[in-house]
Formats: sequence, structure tokens, C-alpha cells
Amino acid sequence: QVTIQSEQEKQMMKMYRREEKRERKRGKGGDDSDASDALLTFDPREMRALREHALLTARREPVFSRERVYERIRYPNVYDCYAEATKSPAFVGGAKLLLPEGIRRDNSKMYEEVEIPPNEPMPIGFEEKPVYISELDEIGQLVFKGMKRLNRIQSLVFETAYNTNENLLICAPTGAGKTNIAMLTVLHEIRQHLQPGGVIKKDEFKIIYVAPMKALAAEMTNYFSKRLEPLGIAVKELTGDMQLTKGEILRTQMLVTTPEKWDVVTRKSVGDVALSQIVRLLILDEVHLLHEDRGPVLESLVARTIRQVESTQSMIRILGLSATLPNYLDVASFLHVNPYIGLFFFDSRFRPVPLGQTFVGIKSNNKIQQLHDTEEVCYNKVLEQVKAGHQVMVFVHARNATVRTAMALIEMAKNHGETCYFQPEQSSDYGQCEKQVQRSRNKQVKEMYPEGFGIHHAGMLRSDRSLMESMFSKGHLKVLVCTATLAWGVNLPAHAVIIKGTQIYDAKRGTLVDLGILDVMQIFGRAGRPQFDKYGEGTIITTHDKLSHYLTLLTQQNPIESQFLDSLADNLNAEVALGTVTNVEEGVKWLSYTYLYVRMRANPLAYGINHKAYQTDPSLELYRKELVVEAGRKLDKARMIRFEERTGYFASTDLGRTASHFYIRYNTIETFNESFNSQRTEGDILSIVSKAEEFEQLKVRDEEMEELEQLLCNYCELPAAGGVENSYGKINVLLQTYISRGEVDSFSLISDLSYVAQNAARIVRALFEIALRKKWPAMTYRLLTLCKVIDKRLWGFSHPLRQFSNLSHVVLNRLEEKKLTVDKLKEMKKDEIGHMLHHVNIGLSVKQCVHQIPSITMEASIQPITRTVLRVRLIITPDFRWNDQVHGSVGEPWWLWVEDPINDHIYHSEHLLLQKKQVVTGEPQNIVFTIPIFEPLPSQYYIKAVSDRWLGAEAVCIINFQNLILPERHPPHTELLDLQPLPVTALGNREYESLYKFTHFNPIQTQIFHTLYHTDTNVLLGAPTGSGKTIAAEMAMFRVFNKYPTAKVVYIAPLKALVRERIEDWKVRIEQKLGRKVVELTGDVTPDMRAISQADLIVTTPEKWDGVSRSWQNRSYVQKVAILIIDEIHLLGEDRGPVLEVIVSRTNFISSHTSKTVRVVGLSTALANARDLADWLGIKQVGLFNFRPSVRPVPLEVHINGFPGQHYCPRMASMNKPTFQAIRSYSPAKPVLIFVSSRRQTRLTALDLIAYLATEDNPKQWLHQDEREIEAIIATVRDSNLKLTLAFGIGMHHAGLHERDRKTVEELFVNCKIQVLIATSTLAWGVNFPAHLVVVKGTEYFDGKSRRYVDYPITDVLQMMGRAGRPQFDDQGKAVILVHDIKKDFYKKFLYEPFPVESSLLSVLSDHLNAEIAAGTIASKQDAMDYITWTYFFRRLMMNPSYYSLEDISHESLRDLECSYCIEIKEDDRTIEPLTYGRISSYYYLKHQSIRTFKERLRAELPIQELLSILTDAEEYAELPVRHNEDQLNSQLAQQLPLQVNPHSFDSAHTKTHLLLQAHFSHASLPCSDYNTDTKTVLDNAIRICQALLDVAANEGWLVTAISIINLVQMIIQGRWLHDSSLLTLPHIEQQDLHLFRSDGGGFSGPIEGLPELIAACRGKESVFTSIIGQELQSNQIAQAWSFLSSLPVLEVDMSVKGWWEESQEQTERRLPAARANLREESSWLDVHADQEYVLQVSLRRINQGQQRRKQDSKAQAPRFPKSKDEGWFLVVGEVDRRELLAVKRIGYVRNRTTVSVAFYTPEKTGRCIYTLYLMSDSYLGLDQQYDIHLNVTPASIAAQVNTEVTQ
Repeated sequence: QVTIQSEQEKQMMKMYRREEKRERKRGKGGDDSDASDALLTFDPREMRALREHALLTARREPVFSRERVYERIRYPNVYDCYAEATKSPAFVGGAKLLLPEGIRRDNSKMYEEVEIPPNEPMPIGFEEKPVYISELDEIGQLVFKGMKRLNRIQSLVFETAYNTNENLLICAPTGAGKTNIAMLTVLHEIRQHLQPGGVIKKDEFKIIYVAPMKALAAEMTNYFSKRLEPLGIAVKELTGDMQLTKGEILRTQMLVTTPEKWDVVTRKSVGDVALSQIVRLLILDEVHLLHEDRGPVLESLVARTIRQVESTQSMIRILGLSATLPNYLDVASFLHVNPYIGLFFFDSRFRPVPLGQTFVGIKSNNKIQQLHDTEEVCYNKVLEQVKAGHQVMVFVHARNATVRTAMALIEMAKNHGETCYFQPEQSSDYGQCEKQVQRSRNKQVKEMYPEGFGIHHAGMLRSDRSLMESMFSKGHLKVLVCTATLAWGVNLPAHAVIIKGTQIYDAKRGTLVDLGILDVMQIFGRAGRPQFDKYGEGTIITTHDKLSHYLTLLTQQNPIESQFLDSLADNLNAEVALGTVTNVEEGVKWLSYTYLYVRMRANPLAYGINHKAYQTDPSLELYRKELVVEAGRKLDKARMIRFEERTGYFASTDLGRTASHFYIRYNTIETFNESFNSQRTEGDILSIVSKAEEFEQLKVRDEEMEELEQLLCNYCELPAAGGVENSYGKINVLLQTYISRGEVDSFSLISDLSYVAQNAARIVRALFEIALRKKWPAMTYRLLTLCKVIDKRLWGFSHPLRQFSNLSHVVLNRLEEKKLTVDKLKEMKKDEIGHMLHHVNIGLSVKQCVHQIPSITMEASIQPITRTVLRVRLIITPDFRWNDQVHGSVGEPWWLWVEDPINDHIYHSEHLLLQKKQVVTGEPQNIVFTIPIFEPLPSQYYIKAVSDRWLGAEAVCIINFQNLILPERHPPHTELLDLQPLPVTALGNREYESLYKFTHFNPIQTQIFHTLYHTDTNVLLGAPTGSGKTIAAEMAMFRVFNKYPTAKVVYIAPLKALVRERIEDWKVRIEQKLGRKVVELTGDVTPDMRAISQADLIVTTPEKWDGVSRSWQNRSYVQKVAILIIDEIHLLGEDRGPVLEVIVSRTNFISSHTSKTVRVVGLSTALANARDLADWLGIKQVGLFNFRPSVRPVPLEVHINGFPGQHYCPRMASMNKPTFQAIRSYSPAKPVLIFVSSRRQTRLTALDLIAYLATEDNPKQWLHQDEREIEAIIATVRDSNLKLTLAFGIGMHHAGLHERDRKTVEELFVNCKIQVLIATSTLAWGVNFPAHLVVVKGTEYFDGKSRRYVDYPITDVLQMMGRAGRPQFDDQGKAVILVHDIKKDFYKKFLYEPFPVESSLLSVLSDHLNAEIAAGTIASKQDAMDYITWTYFFRRLMMNPSYYSLEDISHESLRDLECSYCIEIKEDDRTIEPLTYGRISSYYYLKHQSIRTFKERLRAELPIQELLSILTDAEEYAELPVRHNEDQLNSQLAQQLPLQVNPHSFDSAHTKTHLLLQAHFSHASLPCSDYNTDTKTVLDNAIRICQALLDVAANEGWLVTAISIINLVQMIIQGRWLHDSSLLTLPHIEQQDLHLFRSDGGGFSGPIEGLPELIAACRGKESVFTSIIGQELQSNQIAQAWSFLSSLPVLEVDMSVKGWWEESQEQTERRLPAARANLREESSWLDVHADQEYVLQVSLRRINQGQQRRKQDSKAQAPRFPKSKDEGWFLVVGEVDRRELLAVKRIGYVRNRTTVSVAFYTPEKTGRCIYTLYLMSDSYLGLDQQYDIHLNVTPASIAAQVNTEVTQ
């Protein structure tokens, strides 16, 4: 029969069968088990039997059982025999216990013994099937290679672990194979990241395995890395011993770590935020540690992880592995495990080898007697086992005790005459082993071996330890006496295990403590060898009073409790510093994720909660609140957080963050607060450190006194306060001993020493950070040195070369005796060094070491910005040899600070990493920062750089203020007068008034009205953003319209976006309402000359206007300009400032030449040095209005918050929570603008904000629109991230978005439909969206050119802040500025005090001089000097000379130009003449460096790929941003592209340009949206640069190169390679569609190779075209392709030659014979005279049948080119044989017929020659034509030549 079951039914049946089986197993009874059967078959006899049975059971139950008997819920995967087995009560050691049945008890005078026999293994159920490895998928088989099948436990767990994502808790006895269960979950995770091709996406996940001990971590790392190697998964250990660099962590998929280490890593949300966010699986080994001291760490880890899961909605699976523990349900609920699916509990019946346990309690109380008894019991137990032929391991708890015990046992054996039992059998390899043992250097080992005893502890040599292990496993040793490390580190089983004594010395507590249950279990886990024994035996010998303790622990009767309360303050501080807990409410929520909370509810009394409180507050909310507030108060008192009790807000402080990162306890910080100040010496520091709470458990023991005294005398260099009898004195001594590398004998001191060393290093680091934050230079330096002293174990006065391990002591001592400092050694030769050291050969290695000590040289230059602020530019050059063995492979860290030695203060500090690359190439690193100065000027500041790792590696650079000239004091601001507001009617023109919606001008406009509207003086208006400067500009325009109606107004705005905004506004208001022509002139929009000359108002960008006005002499409309309005003129100081400067200087210059003054109106934010600008603009007393920043129409409240953290991305991530809170507190319902520095940041910020919203009650609170409406809008949006964020009311805005998406976002925001807009900084300038709150999130951006993060210009920050406060709605704006903490003071100063504008013309002066020379304005050096005096730069040079630090400028610039072939300086060294290249550079607005590159690299015949690399190396592309980590994207992109690039330059802008262009030609997919925008930037410039290239090639007369360049232009516009078929330029036609054009049919003959053939074949009929490609494309695609095809130009060419011939009396024109004519006939050749100029007349006629309807449109069809491009043509005349270009001419759009004339010279020698005419499109591929011109050259004719010259 066949039953068909659904999967679900199958599972149900399985469950049912399992239940049944369990009932059978529970034959012992218990009423509920049989009651269920009784319901099925009702039988009175059975009922009666049941009743009797129940009574019997009741008789055996204790009357008052300790736990109330609950109806037990049955969970499917819990196998717990203790819960069901009947327990018999027993009194052991005076405590009442419930013990399992079948125990043997033995009570004698000496000891009490309890023996629990081994359990029967659990019978195998019928549906339990082992899982065979061969049945797994490929990955599983690879990993479990060499195993046949999983064991029982693993098979039971298999389904859940390997095929689901459930959290798991697995409680199983030691040795049950839990590691493989972990492996199953690891594999499940890996399988989720498996791509179809079998590729594992390794960067998407991390797996963390938390192991409780370092030894275990190392073992696990080995195991997992071996197993996972075939999959290529990297497993690394991350513990206190094994540090990993950031790069290593990124490259590792699985990290094995200890709880503390992982806690530290996740505490620094900063460094590794990315790390903790891609964790997908967290495995916690040995979870039952929750009730040990280290439990709280586990609790905070789990709480943090689960909160992260809930807040970011990311999936992190948690797997808990533990030994069997009683209250597994509590632990399961703490780990968020579903008890019905993920809870597995296996009791001791599942041990691979059942274990019998014996507990012996020694009764004597006398210590000596106790020791003696213990020895005796131990001996008896050992003997008993050895007699039975078993091997025994005896575990003791100190290294020296191993020898003592072994000796004592041998002694007793001899006394009793029983040595024969212990001696090894003489087997074959025994002799060999004996030899090995005799070779050992350890004398005890040699003595004991013949007796059959061995010892093993961590203090032995590695070789001896492995020897003992192998002897024991071979059976030559009967007894191995060892310490507990053996149980943890090495898997060496024995039949019997004896734990002798349970007191173990704990360095952390400084006393003897009870052996932890964990250790006991681990040791017992070694009993029983799986292959040989039926059962194992474990014996524990302890004192009588501890007997019950171990019994309860090992029979699991005590629920494990939480220890979290003790470290609540520290953990709370960590969460506050992380930013996950920001107020009491969140703190209370956080506590509910801890195990403490689970246990507090289960057992309130144990945590001091009385019953009544628990009943009134069952969720313990009030109690938790009490805990949090109390901890908050404590932390606030220690200044670790700021806690406002009123609002309940927590804010972290530097001190708290330092404590959290360095894992420093609250009490220690209190100690520091009391006793730490800037005057402490090294000795004081050591004594402060030794009083830290971390060490408080260390006690002083009498037996250690004398050794400590010796250490104090021998090794201590500093006085140890407190002496050896105090514990802190002892710590001090130990720390100094550690540094001096002293030898310590006694075992307890050894463990104390290592404990002290590990912790002291951390504490001193923390102190160093605290001192740095408090800005104490001397102290900072002292502490940094001390950190290194502890790390290197060398005193600061020892020779720096001692840091190299390869130099011998003798050499080092001699170096110190001879006082050879590093500097001296650097100057000596290796032989000299060798002789000085009496060791000739060592000279070389000393010399090498000396050069490997990191050293740097620093040069500082200072520029005063104002009288109180200096900008320092620091150039750091590495000056040492890199060696990977010594320095690693990443970089050398340095600390750098500027200190004022007199006031003992640090003004600036930063951490700096010298990359390996920089050191090897010796490239200097530039650092720019600002520091304050005070008058009277101090004599000097020091800049100190100190290596973070190396002693003796430091550099000092002195900033001297002797010759510093401070800038002039700035004149005061214009006061805002208290005037009556002026009504709009003052304009006196109805039309103008109607443009304004308001009735009165605002105070600022009122004050400036008269000057602007009624006079012609130049005006400079400085006023804060948002004060209506645009209206001021309009007033000035109206004046021109009134007075000079024919003149033009030019309005210059710094960004295209601003120009667009103004155009959109003025097209309506000025063009439509006033009827004045408004024209936009930018890089994107270039109207024709006619439009410009008719315009009244030209709105343009600086560069464009500069380009236009360069040739002002021959452009009449430039001379018609009456007023130049420059918006944001304070941008003079930025990168694009020089252009503004040149424009104004040129305007003034033009005015002085044409005697027609041009009015200049400058608008800017409030300026510091407005007077200089005014002088330069020629403004006298009237016309300068510079209001102070505070006269905003809407007052602004600014908050500046500093954030720590070296690295940019993590620091940004740590700002997200504060951003969210700022919105919550300052603008919960009003619009918010957040400015970030990059597109990537817009996305990350938005996603984080959504994560925070998700935890709120109303996650969509920022969306003020109906859900359905917004969904309709979202459907139209292209960007996937934007779709997500808009749903939450968050918009994103950056240049990478599609134009339409941006518009959508803008509209939604302006209409308040979405409340939050995250934008890149350009938006601040581009679009006028005010908001109530502005958050500036980070003030740096990544500068691709210098490849590091640099600060925004201060003007940008002001501009962003200016967007806060909406004049119509708000009475107050809010701005929150989140900055890097070291910049906080700088911003505090300049956001309120205006920033002076300096000129940056100097760096680009040569280009501008070149333009003027090319235009003929400058003809001599004197002219050049005069020209410079017109600039603003000259003004500032006079005012603030120190800023520019110049000697002589003009000549340098001119020399540059001369080198770039742009100008020629005549012999008289005065006159200057422009050269062709200078003209080309000026005409195409290129930098002279680019032209130089072209001139030097272009050659006569270059293939396209060479040209491409010349094009991309143009200086213009150096500005292209290469953002963070884009070098990797570039290298991936390069692999998909045809042309190779230099593999070492993926971080170069030029390489990126090259790749983007290739991708454009290859239609390659780009890795991210940023690359699309970058491609647009690249293409924008490409055409102009190519035109210049063409001019250079033409100037040299290179035909082949010129034609290649034209081809390159076509490629750029169409986005295809030249060698591709030109059919591919049709929209939607790809490589795979080309076959359509090859097949015959569809009414055309023969294969079609290119566009011309296709045009011919189609004969202008769309139907023909459709029939060719119809089968592949949809109809709309066909329509687009046809529209492209039918508008392609088809030109007919007709040629004639015009000129003088001897026989004719006048100039004649002769038709050229048709190209197809027979060349042998004379008539095919045109006779011309030699060496004479003729004109080739080319007449072009457009014969396009289809497209007559697009009359006006001259634009080319270029779907892949971002800008619209006019269709045009190049005519090239060349001679092919000589590869020479004779003439080139550009032609515009050919509408119907155009005639072009090209002049050319005939050759000098007579005979026949052929010239070729090329007609090439500048927009299309595949439409070029070429014609031969056959000339028959006759001898020259004087008459004709003369006539030719006369007619010219």
C-alpha cells in the first residue's frame, strides 16, 4: 500500500512516533504518561493499576520537594533523565541533596565517598537515523571528508542546524561532538552565500565563534581552518595574543575569538562597524559560563547582538553550545531560541563513553593532615586503576605540584613495595623511547620515566610536553600527573581521571579559589577512551565541606544565575559610548535583553526583589529603571557620561569612551580622577596604575616576600611606592620586573606577572588617551613612552637598537658603554661600527637595524588666516628602510601634536599612519591643520611626532614666530540701521512692483536700496544666507533696464545648479512679465551667437564667461555689458576662485580701455576682510555693505558636537544616532536637511535612520502623505534605494540620481510631503530649500586628488547652515554640526567670526597669463606685472604677506609657459609673443600642462589606444574623484575591458578616466551609480580636449593621427569602439543582433555591413527596416532605432578648384573630374601650377529622403552622450603618400546645401600627384567619405603666383 503524506503530515507523524517511543522509554511511569493512553482505551482494571502506581510513586517522592511540582511541558528535543528519574534524598556533608538512584555511599573516619555509577547509554529510537556524509551536498562532503557519518547527537540536530536559520541552544555532555554541530551551522551559512556557479561570495558574511579560553580558541581555529580550507574560507584567531589588522579581518570569513575580545571589537562601533554589521552567525561555546565571573561579558554580547538584529532587521543566527545545565529553558529564552525547534538537551546518557563519578571528601580540618590524607586517598585510587590495567591522569593545580605529587606517589609505591605495578612493560620500541627520554634536559622527567610516571604542565619545554603526551598515548607511562591546561589544550584521553584537590590559585583574585565547574567538566571529559573503554571513571578528591558543592554542580541541581549586576555600570557605559543607549528608557529596554532579566523574573528573591514588588511590577520595569538610574549617577559622578536626570538623557564623554574602548572599570576611572594630573612623574604613574581596580584581587603572600624584595633590588628602576608588603607595591614591583625582563621563580608570581603585564599595558594606553584629550603635552609624551616601554619590555633609557632581536647582548651592551646614539651610528660606516664594537662582521647588521628604526623629517610652513588663527602645512617625509619582518606590511603608526611649552598645552593632535607604500617610495605626506595663536606672540611652538610602536623614534619641528607678520586687523562690520521698511512702490515702476509678492523690503534691502537703484557705483554686499540678496541683484538689473536699455546684464553664479535655478525663476518673471530676453550660458547649454547678442540678461558660470570674454576685442556683445553681478563672490578663496578674480580684473581692464565703465556688484556671505575686496572692486566709501553674520532674517541656534575616531567611515556611522536624536528633539515635525559628503553616505545615513525609525511606535512618522499616493510616486522612481527611503519619508539628493528622481524628491520635500532630505554638500549651493533644522554630518570629504579626507571650505559649512530657518514659517532655525572632535574648536571660532577670503590665484596664474598673452592684452613682462596689480591676489599679498610666502611670481609663471611651448620670450628678455600652442590652450580653456603633454606625446602615426591614454592623461582629468576603496572597483572593472592599464595605478584619476571611457565604448556595466555620473563628467570634457588634440596634430601636419583623433571623437559621442560594426550605434542593437543584417531576405540583397548600406537598403521606408529587425525588437524599440536611422545625414559631395591659371586673365573655377574616371586618360587629371595657393571649393548637399520634418533641429542623434551636440563635419585635405595633412576645416550643421572653401598649396616639384579629401562626421561612426583629387602639376607660373598674392 502507498500512503501519500504532505511534508507537514510527515513531520506530525514523526513527532507522534517520537512521543510514543518516549512513552515506552518512560516505563518507570509518572501519571501523565499513561493517562494519555487511558483516554484511548477505557479499562477499569487499568485505571485501578494506575491509581496504585501513582500511590507507589508518591511514597517514594519527598514530602517537601524543593521545587513545586509543575506540570512539565514536553519539548520535542529534550532528553533529560534527571527530570523524570526518581530522586532519592540524601544528606551529604550536612546538605540535603536529591541524588539519582543506584548510588553507593561510603563513610569512614578519614573521608566520605559518594559514587555515581555510569549511566546506561540511551537506547536508539526506531526513527533515529544516522546522517551519512555521503548523503550531504557537495560542500558538506568536502568539509566532512574522512568521516563516515555524524554521531547520534549530531544526527538529531542535523535537520535544524543544517537546513534552517533557527537560533539553537545545544546542551550536551563534553566530548559529544558539539564542534561538528557548530560546523553544520557554519556550512548552512556558507551555503546561503553560494552563487550558482559554485562561487562563494566571501565578503557578504562573517561568522564569529566565541570560545571561553585562548587555548581553546587556538584549537578551534586549527580545526575549522583545516576543515574549511577546501572551500577557501579563511579562519583566523582574534584574541589578546593574536591581533589582526583591519585588512586581515576583512579578508577573513570566520573569526575565533574570546568573549572579552569580541566585546571590545563590538564596543567600538567605530572601528569595526562594518564588521559587526556583516556578522551572520554567532556561535557561543560553553554558554554555561554565564554564572562565572565572565558571564556578564556574554550577556552584554548577546544583548547587543539581539538588539542589533531587531534594530537593523538583519539576520544574525545565534548558536549556543553548553554542557548540560539545569535551567536550560532560561538560557534558551535569553538566547531567543524557540524551545520547540531550537532547544536540544542531551543528558549524560549521550556521552560517547559513559562516565562513573566518584566524589571523595577528606574530613580532617588540620591543613597538614589534610594534605597527607589527600595523598593517601589519591595513591589508593591510582593503584586500584593501575592494578586493573588502566592508565590514569592525575590533575593538580600548580606546576610545581606536578613534580611533588609524582614524587610522593613514587615514594609511597616504594614504601608499600608496589612499584612493580607501575613499571612499563618491556616492549619492542621501549628502548627507543628510553633513549628519547634520556635526551631530555628535564631531570625530573628522566628520573620518573623508569618508574612509569610522567608530568605535564605549561611551564615545560614544548619538546618535553609532546614527549610526555606521546609516551602516555603509547602506554609507556601508567600515570601522568598534569595541570588543567592539558585538559583544555590537548586531546589526550585516559581511562581514569583523578582531580587531586580543588583549590586553584587565581591570579585575577590573588587567592586560592574553588576549581570551576567548567574545568571539572573539561577534565572529566578526558575520562574514557572512545575506541577502547566501555566507560570512564572520574574521581574528585576535595575537602569534606566542599563535597556537597561539587555534587550539586555535577548533578546539575543549582540553576545558573546571572552575575550581571556587578558590572552593570561598565556595561552601561559601553552601550552609551556605542550610542545604542541614549536615555533611561533605552537603558531599561536594553536590560530586558540580558540573562539577568530572565533570572530576575524567575527568581526575584535572589536579586533582592521582595515578593510584593514583584507582584506589583511583574515586568520589573521600575526595578530596571532604578538600576539604570543608579548606574547612570555613578557614571556621571566619575565624568564617564553626562546624565541629565530631568530628561533622562545620557551623553557619552571622552573619558567614558576611553574607558569603554580600553575595557577599564568604573572604579579605576574614579581612582584616576582623584590622583592623575599633568605634573606626575613616571614613578607616580606606575603607582597610580598599580592601584587600579583590575589588580585589586592580587594579594601579597608571606612566602613571596623575600623574592619580591630581591626583584625590588635587582630589577626596579623606579621607586615602588608601598613596598612589597602592600598589594599595590607588589604590582609595581612585578610590572617593573616585567619591563626589565627579570626572572621570577615562584609559580604564583609567574601567573601574577603575566596578569599584571597584560592589564597594565591596556591601562597605560587608556591613561595616554586621557592625557591627550586633556591636552597635557609633557604627560602625554611620558605616557606614550611608558606604553612602549611596557610593550617592548625595555626601559626608555636603554639603547633603541635593543628592539631588534637579531642583535646579541654583547653588542648591545658595548653600544651602550660606548654611548653610540642612533644618530651617530647613522653617520658612521659599517666598518667603523665593526671596529668600535671589536666585531667586524656585526657592523653591517647594526647599520641595517639603525636604518630600520622609523624616523621622519618634518617641515612646517605657517600661514596666518587671521590674527588669532594659523594654518600649518606640515610635510612629513619618511626616512627609514622598510622591512616587512620588522615593520609588518601595513604601515607605521605615529602620534603628532603641537604643544606650547610655556603654557604646557596641546593645541592640536592627530594619529597618523605612514603607509608602507609611502615609506618605500619616500613620498612625503602633507597634513594641514589650524592652531590658535595669542598675542603677545609666544617665541615658538613645537610640533612633536612620536612613533606609536618604537622607542627612540620621534621627531620635533619648531614653529618659529620671529618673522611672522600677522594680517591687518579687519575693519568693523556695517551696522544695520533702524530704518522704516521701504515699500515696494519705491521702485517707481508698476511692472517691477508686480514681480514681488511682499509689500515691503526687509531691513537689509531697505538700507542698500538707494545705492543699488539710484547710483552706478560698484557695490559689495556681504550678508548672511537667506537675507534676500537675489532681490538686491534684481534692483541693480532694473537700474540697467531703466537707464541703458540696449546694454546687457551678466549674472555669474558659481554652479550650474544655481544658474538653472535662477533661469527657471527669471524666465518667468523677467522674460515673460517684463519682456526681456534671458539666456543661459553654461557648459551644458551653449546658445548660438545670435541668441546671445539679442539677450538682455545672460546667466552664466565663471568658467564659461571667462572663456567667452577672453577674446573680448572681437566679440561685440562682451563690450555691451553694462553690469556684472557676481553671486557668492566669497568663493574667491576656493578652488574656482581664480576664475572670478580674472573675470573682474579683466572687466576693470576692459573698462579702462574702452572708457565705458562696467558696474560690478558682488554678493557674498558676511566677510572678514570686506575692505580688501572693496578696494579691489574699486569701491570707495559708498557701496560697501558688510553686515555681521547675526543679522539673519531668521535667528539661528547652532549646536556643534565633536566625535572621536581616526577613521572617516566609522566616524560617520557613529553620527547617525545623534542625527536621529537631533531630529527628534529639535524638529520632530518640521522639515530637516542633512548634509553629507558623498553619495555613498546619503545611502548609508538613510538606511541607518530607517533602522532607528523601525524601533519607534510609528516608523512612518516622517511621511506626511497618504500611503497610496506615495506608493504611486515611488513606482515612478528609478533608484532602488530611493524607493525604499521615500516610503519612510526620507529623501536622498545627489548628482548620481536621475534628473527626474531628483525633481521628484525636491517637489516632495518643498511641499513637506517628506520630512527629511539627505543631500550631498552641492545641494547647499544649488537649490534654495530652506528647512527648519540642518544637520551637517561630518565636515570632510574624500579628495580624490590627494587621496585623503580634507575639510570642507568654511564657506560651504556656512552655506549649509544658512539653509536652516525658513523666513516664512520659522521664528528660529536650528543647525547641528557634527565634526571630528579635534576640529571642534576651529569651527566654534569661525562659524561666528567671519572667515577672511584669501586669493588662490597663484596656483593657476600661468594659465590666466597665457590667456591674456594669447589675446594680445599682455605683450611684455611689464604688462604682465601691471596685469597682476589688477588682481585681488595682489591686494592680499600686500595685506597678509606671510600667507603667500613669495619671492618672485611673474617670472616663474612665464617660465612654466615657455616650457609648455605656449609663449616665446624674445631676446630682449622683455617682449612676449604667444605661440600656436598657447592659443590652442587658451581657446579650448585647457591647462598649459595638458598642452605640454600633448605636444610631447603626440607622434605622426598613433593608434587609437595610444591616443586614448594621451587623452586620459590630460591635466583636466586629475580632478576626477577617486573615492574610498574605488581602486578595488577599478581593478575589477579593468578585467572586463579590452585595453590594459597600468596595474599599479588603480587609485589614479587618469586610470579611472581611461577605464570609464573604455566602459563607455564597450557598454560595460559599471560597478555603482557614482561611476555613471563620473562618466558624464569625463565625457563633458572629452570633446573639448580632443578638439585641442586635433589642432595640435594639424599644426604638426600629421594626417594619420588627425584622422584617428576624429575617429576618437566619433567613438566618444556614439559610445562604441571604432572596430565595432557601425550598425551597433543604432539604439537597442547589440552584438548578438548583427546576424539579422547578414542574412538575405527582407527585400535587400547581400549582407549589410554598415550604416550607409542599411540606409541604401531601406530606401527611406520604415517597413523595409522593420522587416529586417522585426523579429528581435519590440515595436517601440524599432521606432526609436528607425528615428535614429532616418535622421542620419547622407551628403553628396561636389568639388572644384578655384585659382589663377597662366592662360586665363581672371580667377577661374574648374570642376574636378569625377573620381571614377579612368586614370590613364589625360582628362582625369587637373592641371595646376607648382608651388601656388589654390582654393578647393567643396559643395555639400544633404540628400535625406525621410526626415524633412525636423527643420530646426541641428542636433546630432547621440543617445549615449550626456549633452546635446550639434551635428558637424570635419574636412581634411591630405597627401596619403607623405602622410601629411595639408588643411583641416570644421563645418557646422549641413541643412540643404553648404559650400566650403579650403585653401591649399600645390607641391613644388612637377608631375602627377594625388591629394585626398576626407569628409568626416564629428558625431557618427561609419558615415565618413573620402575622395581623391588628381592633380597634374605643371611648372610654376610667375604671373599666376603674383595674381594669387594680389587677390589675397
